[in-house]
Amino acid sequence: MFVGRHSELQKLNDLYNSDKFEFAVIYGRRRVGKTTLINEFIKDKNTIFFTGLETNSKENLENFSQSITRLQYGDNASPVFPSFQAAFDAVYELSKQNRVVLVVDEYPYLAESYRGISSLLQVQIDEKYKNSKLFLILCGSSMSFMENQVLGYKSPLYGRRTAQFKIQPFSFFETKEYYSGFTSYDLATIYGITGGIPQYLAQMSDKLTVEDNIKKNFLDASAYLFEEPSNLLKQEVREPAYYNAIIKAIATGSTKNSEIAAKVSLETSACTGYLKNLISLGIVKKETPITEDSARKTIYVIEDNMFRFWYRFIPNNVSLIQNGMADRTYKKIETQIPDFMGKVFEDICKQWLWRENASGNLPIEFVELGRWWGNDPIRRQEAEIDILAFEDKNSAIFGECKWTNEKVDTIVLDTLIERSHLFHYKNNYLYLFAKTGFTSGCVEKSKSMHNVTLVTFDEMANG
Repeated sequence: MFVGRHSELQKLNDLYNSDKFEFAVIYGRRRVGKTTLINEFIKDKNTIFFTGLETNSKENLENFSQSITRLQYGDNASPVFPSFQAAFDAVYELSKQNRVVLVVDEYPYLAESYRGISSLLQVQIDEKYKNSKLFLILCGSSMSFMENQVLGYKSPLYGRRTAQFKIQPFSFFETKEYYSGFTSYDLATIYGITGGIPQYLAQMSDKLTVEDNIKKNFLDASAYLFEEPSNLLKQEVREPAYYNAIIKAIATGSTKNSEIAAKVSLETSACTGYLKNLISLGIVKKETPITEDSARKTIYVIEDNMFRFWYRFIPNNVSLIQNGMADRTYKKIETQIPDFMGKVFEDICKQWLWRENASGNLPIEFVELGRWWGNDPIRRQEAEIDILAFEDKNSAIFGECKWTNEKVDTIVLDTLIERSHLFHYKNNYLYLFAKTGFTSGCVEKSKSMHNVTLVTFDEMANG
């Protein structure tokens, strides 16, 4: 069953229907569903589909040749072209008069085995393909390679693409398409522990409770997700032990480069390099307060919520899990899951605001949205604001998100009002987001203020 990616699929079909040369670049982290999207797109089209392998250029040329001749002659014929030049020429002959899609999946592997491939493709595009009916798709999981060596201005292919798609994990609202058997609250947790990654979502079942899904997929030593972070790092990096230690340090509260480096016994300069690689893999991201550009306040957070869940709860319980004690392990971590879900809920609230912003349902049309933290000069202490979105220097939205079973009281609203006064916007709009609702006092106060909006999770999930 194909789920989501409706916009991307429509855009690919629009490009296909142009009936002229098109060149799309599709990239994103592993397991995010790039190949699934491409397979859905090509299922009714004449396609040459080739996947680059971590091997030598000879074997990749043999496989590429078979992919081409399969379209020409069917499965029985398998001649090998003498060179990639000859193979690309054959693709041109096939696409001079007829619409043909050429997909090169895992393009970074092909480029590593034959370093001249991008230059060769550039010449083919400029001299032949641009006058053909070929739809060329290059796809890759190495985001740094795709951004620098395919899309970057130093790439031989720079300026040739006609479209690019950076495939992101599903949002909470896209994740809803996967399941019909979860309550909204359970679905939020499933979204949180999978990070919206399609491959991880596919491991979950709405025939099971959240508890049983966690036990089955994380707290079982034979489960796919029990080994997934380690396996993915081994596949992507040369020194997985350092990367493991860095991710665990971030997951357990170290957020500044100096703190992380000290925790894993690295020089800060070396730690910076590892962090940069984790960012390119979509596992970690840098954050600064939204109103500031200062690198001094930069922190590192785990962007992939599945990794955040795994590194928070699995490493310290490996012995229990390997000895089949899933029930005992779950009891250990169960009370900490609501705290883990706090950041997930913030993400969901931000997604909801972007959706409402696009629909024109907010009092302002903001252009940026993020978090803020900094000094409160009145209280002389550090302060945080979960959500700050602004349109210009005059108008802003301030938001606070609470994933608790208790109703949100006026003290939370009062704190948000106070913190909004740290800024000098003319028009402040306050949004409180709550898992379970608001006290009568909070509701009454919000009604009297006219610039406060109270939003429950149920309203977001089912509205």
